[in-house]
Amino acid sequence: MKRIVRLQRGEPNNLRLDEFEIEVETGMVVLDAIHLIQATEAPDLAVRWNCKAGKCGSCSAEVNGEPKLTCMTRLSDYPEDQTLTVQPMKTFPLIKDLVTDVSWNYEVNKQITPYQHAEGTGDSIMFQAEVDRVQEFRKCIECFLCQDVCHVLRSHDMKDEFAGPRFMIRTAGLEMHPLDQGERLEQLRNNHGIGLCNITKCCTYACPEHIGITDNAIIPMKERVVDEYYDPLKWLWNMVTGKSN
Repeated sequence: MKRIVRLQRGEPNNLRLDEFEIEVETGMVVLDAIHLIQATEAPDLAVRWNCKAGKCGSCSAEVNGEPKLTCMTRLSDYPEDQTLTVQPMKTFPLIKDLVTDVSWNYEVNKQITPYQHAEGTGDSIMFQAEVDRVQEFRKCIECFLCQDVCHVLRSHDMKDEFAGPRFMIRTAGLEMHPLDQGERLEQLRNNHGIGLCNITKCCTYACPEHIGITDNAIIPMKERVVDEYYDPLKWLWNMVTGKSN
């Protein structure tokens, strides 16, 4: 069976969609199709990938406008007569073809206060429920598809004000750790712009690891920030005790 696949080619100032007809084999994923095109018709095609097992997060792209890991997206997921269009993530600067520059994410990561173990706690006991609560966030493979679909980053390009959902879950994983003593709520409010998220859940729907980004990370962090800075009783207590936020 043959299928038509269109790939975005070129550099930022010279973009085009090139169309290829490929021979499809049973079980092929989108990344297989890209590799076939690269091997037979477009040897200069730039594409990022690594594990081909859905765990490295390198092959993120948009397939027919939807954020996908190309190594986990089967051609059979789409009607046989439908042309597949593969384009790079839109939120990040394009380098060439399907490759984008995601280095901004790693700069944001450096800003997050790391885990701070309480002195004198030694080998403190953690309950299984506490382990389970933060373990979900460790599943993130940093594919940055959640960052790609976030309207604050994608539509409004507010990278200076908003860290994005990937780093909300990293912060949540640290804040919810029962032995961590770090302070990150002020950072969430002032530097990482948690108030800009309006809970559309696009990030949750895009996550290939099915992490409950919105319900389990962003909303609890929003509640903590509100309790810390906007609770009227706490504000009154801070006024009485001379503590300012």
